[in-house]
Amino acid sequence: MASSNIKGSKISQKESPTEPFKRAVTGCLRAIAKKHELEVGFAAERPGLVGGKVRLPEPARKLSKAEAAIVRGHADSIALRLACHDPAVHRRLQPGGQQARAVFEAVEQARVEAIGSRRMEGVGQNITAMLDDKYHRGKFEDISERADAPIEDALALMVRERLTGMAPPPPAKRMVDLWRPLIESRAGRDLDRLDDLIDDQRQFGDAVHELLESLEMGEDRSSEEEDEDEGEEEQKKQETGDDGEAGEADDQQSMMEDSQVSAEELPDESAEAAESPTADMADDSDMGDSETPGEPQRPRPGHNAPRGPDYKAFVTKFDETVEAEELCEPEELDRLRGYLDKQLSSLQGVVARLANRLQRRLMAQQNRSWEFDLEEGQLDSSRLQRIIMDPMHPLSFKQEKDMQFRDTVVTLLLDNSGSMRGRPITVAATCADILARTLERCGVKVEILGFTTRAWKGGQSREHWLAAGKPANPGRLNDLRHIIYKSADAPWRRARKNLGLMMREGLLKENIDGEALDWAHKRLLARAEQRRILMMISDGAPVDDSTLSVNPGNYLERHLRWVIEEIETRSPVELIAIGIGHDVTRYYRRAVTIVDAEELGGAMTEKLAELFEEHAQKADAPQPRVRRRVA
Repeated sequence: MASSNIKGSKISQKESPTEPFKRAVTGCLRAIAKKHELEVGFAAERPGLVGGKVRLPEPARKLSKAEAAIVRGHADSIALRLACHDPAVHRRLQPGGQQARAVFEAVEQARVEAIGSRRMEGVGQNITAMLDDKYHRGKFEDISERADAPIEDALALMVRERLTGMAPPPPAKRMVDLWRPLIESRAGRDLDRLDDLIDDQRQFGDAVHELLESLEMGEDRSSEEEDEDEGEEEQKKQETGDDGEAGEADDQQSMMEDSQVSAEELPDESAEAAESPTADMADDSDMGDSETPGEPQRPRPGHNAPRGPDYKAFVTKFDETVEAEELCEPEELDRLRGYLDKQLSSLQGVVARLANRLQRRLMAQQNRSWEFDLEEGQLDSSRLQRIIMDPMHPLSFKQEKDMQFRDTVVTLLLDNSGSMRGRPITVAATCADILARTLERCGVKVEILGFTTRAWKGGQSREHWLAAGKPANPGRLNDLRHIIYKSADAPWRRARKNLGLMMREGLLKENIDGEALDWAHKRLLARAEQRRILMMISDGAPVDDSTLSVNPGNYLERHLRWVIEEIETRSPVELIAIGIGHDVTRYYRRAVTIVDAEELGGAMTEKLAELFEEHAQKADAPQPRVRRRVA
């Protein structure tokens, strides 16, 4: 198969040792997906299907059997998604609620992976290796409470177990065991029905909806196909002037539908290649947006609807703004900080290079310079020897130049939501650690803030709403938790261990980005520094299931866009966004997306450099002093 891919061309003897493996993986992926022209690339980024192109993990030069199986598992999962999944059917069947939608997405991915695993033993082994790696990296074995265990992952693994007979991966066993008694007691019969429907996506989806109803998650089911068609027509009428984008979306959808084949048409050979993780697979019908399941559909860029008077909080007395050290015992903070230090050990070179590059830009504005040979000012002692040699020589004076350096404060606002669990939150903590240490060396004050909620699914706010009789349109319906990891005036050495709190299981819950951004912005406005910079670090999606289940689907996102627009157009605060694994340019004017901490140093340096260079160009040159040189 590899020889057919290179079309008989002579392979250079200097090619990378991984090239034959990449060709084999690519060929198998295309064969299973029935897409012989599918573009496949390898990179040190999150694997997935983006814009019609498959992106797989870059294999190591010395590839072990286990690492090869993980890459093949990602490839097989993507190929099966392309081969056995109908995006149009999926859109019509998916629920409206965020939690229900996440479960629906995860179970559908488990279905397509089970089809390949049942027909091809090698595919089953590859996907098992991929899932084992995914849950090990996410530290799912450390979960001890059901509130910290994502039900969509647990349910997807239970469905996989029913369809293939394969037990959950060891790192995910504890998570599944936490949910198994409840799911089996309420929806065991629904799970048993899925095996007979595996080859029919429509009937399988209907059965999943019944399963969701058994789990009391079925109230958020989407409207029927006719209602959806009417909504699509209404959206097309409203979005005038977007014909080109609509046509492009139709072309993408047609491409995905043409790629679909039945399970019986799958090849019998084993597969090699890559895909996106089970719960992180984007809906193929929305390849251009690269959204993850459970993420609300986002409006097109540029449509910043005003917040209006409708955004509100049903109750605010349960919200809290808390110091990081108040949420954790000192001993545990030390342990968590030690874990973070291990993640940082390989990035010391990045820290040094970042510090040097930023220091050249920032500290240059603080350099002192003097003007000499003036008629008045401070006596220049270095010129006194001229007086000794020639008593008639006039005294010489000097004076320090006026500099236009503006003292600066930078706020880092970190998304502490459940969707950031695993690698993303580690990258975010790494980001804060690197940047805070670097800027402190340059004399720039840094504040580090985090935002999440106190509970899943509403907490006391929702209970208060239920007790009030469930009034319509209640607004934000969850208890906010805003965390201060480091205040701007606190030295880094005293606050460094607080970042370890982000490694704690149970901290990461929902995220209401708009109010968090507004909170951080107001804290900056109260600062005395002349230049104020706010850097948001998140995965780009405001999600709170409790709020969105009783309000319009774009309720939180519309508020976030309004807050961003207010800051970017009316505030002296300069706003930057760093997206981890997600494109945040749809929200922010100044934004960059990263997928690994290795990219962090360069990305942050460039974004901050842009701000300082813009100010340097706009600043007026200092007026020279009027003076006479003494002969």
